[in-house]
Amino acid sequence: MSHDPAGIQQPGAQTSQLRASRPVFPFTALVGQERMKRALVLNAINPRIGGVLVRGEKGTAKSTAVRALANLLPEIDVVAGCHYQCEPGKPDDLCADCSARLGAGGSLPATTRRVPIVNLPVGATEDRVAGTIDIEEAITRGERRFEPGLLAAANRGILYVDEVNLLNDHLVDVLLDAAAMGMNYVEREGISLAHPAQFILIGTMNPEEGDLRPQLLDRFALAVEVQGLSEQASRAEVVRRRIAFERDPEAFGVAWTEAEAAERERITRARELLPRVVLDDRMLDLITHLCVDFGVDGLRADIVMYKTATTLAAYAERTRVDEGHVRDAAELALLHRRRRQPFEQPGLDPGDLDRAIQERLSDDDGHDGEAAPSEAEDENGSPEQGGSTVEERVFAAAAPYAVRTLAPPTEREERPKRAGRRSRARSRASSGHYVAASLPSDPIRDVALDATLRAAAPNQPARRAAQPDGPAVVIRRSDLREKVRETRAANLILFAVDASGSMAARQRMVAAKGAVVSLLMDAYQKRDRVGLIAFRGSEAELLLPPTMSVELAERRLQALPTGGRTPLARALQLGLSTFQRHRANHPDETPLLVLISDGRANVPLGGGDVARELGLLGADLRTRGVHAIVVDTESGPIRMGLGRELSTALGGRYLPIEDLRAGDLLGAVNRMVGRA
Repeated sequence: MSHDPAGIQQPGAQTSQLRASRPVFPFTALVGQERMKRALVLNAINPRIGGVLVRGEKGTAKSTAVRALANLLPEIDVVAGCHYQCEPGKPDDLCADCSARLGAGGSLPATTRRVPIVNLPVGATEDRVAGTIDIEEAITRGERRFEPGLLAAANRGILYVDEVNLLNDHLVDVLLDAAAMGMNYVEREGISLAHPAQFILIGTMNPEEGDLRPQLLDRFALAVEVQGLSEQASRAEVVRRRIAFERDPEAFGVAWTEAEAAERERITRARELLPRVVLDDRMLDLITHLCVDFGVDGLRADIVMYKTATTLAAYAERTRVDEGHVRDAAELALLHRRRRQPFEQPGLDPGDLDRAIQERLSDDDGHDGEAAPSEAEDENGSPEQGGSTVEERVFAAAAPYAVRTLAPPTEREERPKRAGRRSRARSRASSGHYVAASLPSDPIRDVALDATLRAAAPNQPARRAAQPDGPAVVIRRSDLREKVRETRAANLILFAVDASGSMAARQRMVAAKGAVVSLLMDAYQKRDRVGLIAFRGSEAELLLPPTMSVELAERRLQALPTGGRTPLARALQLGLSTFQRHRANHPDETPLLVLISDGRANVPLGGGDVARELGLLGADLRTRGVHAIVVDTESGPIRMGLGRELSTALGGRYLPIEDLRAGDLLGAVNRMVGRA
């Protein structure tokens, strides 16, 4: 990076050079996904809308559309040499350095450049995002030099976060705060600094990998659900265009030059028209009524709909907002804001929206006629239910409830030091909040400059006397201190659910599913990673590999059929192999097995003794540090007590299912993984 005269490094040049040299698929050549493209264009016209979250399965052109949008936008005027791409004609939006240059020289040199697009990696640190102190300059020359982060590079451009749901929550807060205020406020090692950070925030995510907290979802102005193309002709057209682009990107780009230029001109006209668009009181009343009708908390949705509706009108080259613009704005602004329960998927029925608009605009009592019913949604969200056999039944889950606290295990493993969300832990990893400093490890990865300078300060008179021509601050290795950051320790909770006929005969699966849903609600709130195993007949099946999406686990559980024998040993064997595979990539996550069963195992692994097999598997799980909770579903006056024996074999905690209602499961799981 180069340095400017004020001692602030200029970021983003390499990003722009790489983008300029790499062919980009044309935005107007994208097939389908009209709502996603519209949401992106609206933010390009009016960045004050507040960004967009694109939710959808893999392979739906989310990343391609974002890169194509940046290539589509008109070039911008910037102050030459400014590290924040300040706009020369707007003195109120200038950074401190450009303001000083303007005051000293009376004018600022201008140039043009393409709109910057900055990719924020999931593993980025807070210092890399918000900016930090140049450690090398501070130590070798004794000068405080600010090193801007990704927010500085993204000013007046696009900040793109792929897999935003996997980003550390506090980093998402930093991004959304900067996007809302248009400024980035930095407090680092005794330095306070603010710089402009007006950017289009675009996040993409696959909901199967976990969702954002509702508070963070609300901070994204617009949200779009994208799905793969279902029509054969559209899919074939996608393949044809992709092949043509890969064969000759330059020729393909030339073929779409006219369409790109037309869309670019339309965006420019919409920007010019936007200040003149009028939204009257009738449309404003409609916006606020819709937000009330659809159960939206807070006022952010109303404001976003106002901005979006006016931008839609400008894009359509209209100077007045009508109900069509409000309707389209509602589809983008209300999808992710409707009040919902855990595991309830975000959604907005177009028929309900149309009826609500007609009711509010009609002069009569709103009963002009009966609307056609919308297509019913599958409550279970899974097609697997229909494949059950005659002997199998699907029992709905009982209502979720608060469940009792479990006792801690006899032994505790050392707390992990990687980022997670259930409980706080100290870490020397480069993520998390800086909360303290300590003597460094070798090698030093994260220098605590303030603590280092404090350690060196008492020795400066003697060191300067010995080195009169040396740097202003003389640092020795013994002075160096390393940052200690606060993170959250992660868990992997693997649910193993007995779906055999021994439970179905007494419809205990109803209570068992209710217990698991209650456990999943706790995992949902703590952002734990979860997996789901079901065992029945002669096999155990991993219905859901470890994921952050507890909603997907709940849907798979609801559709789980019941019937057959009890291959409990195979479930433990599958659980053990699942933990081993997961630990290869996530060695610091704490494993917890939650087994829901009456313990009546009757299917051996290899024709041997089932009880002996369970004992060996239980010992293996204990040896590998897997904690266990056994929720016994056995009921009735006469009980065999096999669930208790199973918990002893696993070295875990035993709980009858009827005792789960006595308290709070949260403390139970915390202590089971060594975090009381």
